[in-house]
Amino acid sequence: MDKTNENEKIEFDLILQAIYQKYGFDFRNYSKASIRRRIRYRLNQSNLKTISEMQHKLLYDRQFFGSLLLDLTINVTEMFRDPSFFKTLRKAVIPELKKQPFIKVWHAGCASGEEVYSTAILLKEEGLYESSLIYATDANDVVLDKAKSGIFSIDKMKDYTINYRKAGGLASFSDYYTARYDHAIMDNSLKKNIVFSNHNLVTDSVFGEMDIVMCRNVLIYFNRELQDRVFKLFRDSLRLGAFLCLGSKETVRFSSYSDNFENVAENEKIYRKNGECL
Repeated sequence: MDKTNENEKIEFDLILQAIYQKYGFDFRNYSKASIRRRIRYRLNQSNLKTISEMQHKLLYDRQFFGSLLLDLTINVTEMFRDPSFFKTLRKAVIPELKKQPFIKVWHAGCASGEEVYSTAILLKEEGLYESSLIYATDANDVVLDKAKSGIFSIDKMKDYTINYRKAGGLASFSDYYTARYDHAIMDNSLKKNIVFSNHNLVTDSVFGEMDIVMCRNVLIYFNRELQDRVFKLFRDSLRLGAFLCLGSKETVRFSSYSDNFENVAENEKIYRKNGECL
């Protein structure tokens, strides 16, 4: 490694250490390439010249940290993203959930909440919503507040409607929101059994006896060590026979906890906790 690259690595490591020590957010085991790309983006947007200059601003300007946090956390999502996943969820998982008297769902890393409301709609259409509780968590309070509001851009509803239909939706998607000017406001009936709360997958602990854990397109930003920590967290948060749902580019198969899960739908990355948990 040449001196320039070595110095740059030290600078990035110091930024992550500063974030951890000053604000308590631990990004040190995130994918290095992804984190560096996001830090460089904020550097350019802020007209700062060096990473060292950025570190000084980070330590003394909490508002700047808020902007950087939005860059570092994963906030991109959509309703019924990967429609085939939700279609498979309806066919393969819902029949098993109907055997349960009460259902607990954990959306981990829920970002701005589009997939949380998608799950609520699915449970409602399958007659399970009234006996369900959905925990929607994220480490970023800004996006969590957006999720809680249930207000999204009306411009996105056309694409969301297409996703909903492809996912096997049983009604008219417009029944689930009210259009107001340039916004779509999700129906209050979808919100009443959703609990939004702050939870950090990197540092926080088990989240109860869940029937489903959904964490889609978050783990791809973690390194192997952190992925293993999160898989253990999910394993310990799920009851025996419960379901783990990951994103299209994620898998439990190469983790240290792969023996704890069996395939339900490998293509859709849906797994079930088995009895191999020691």
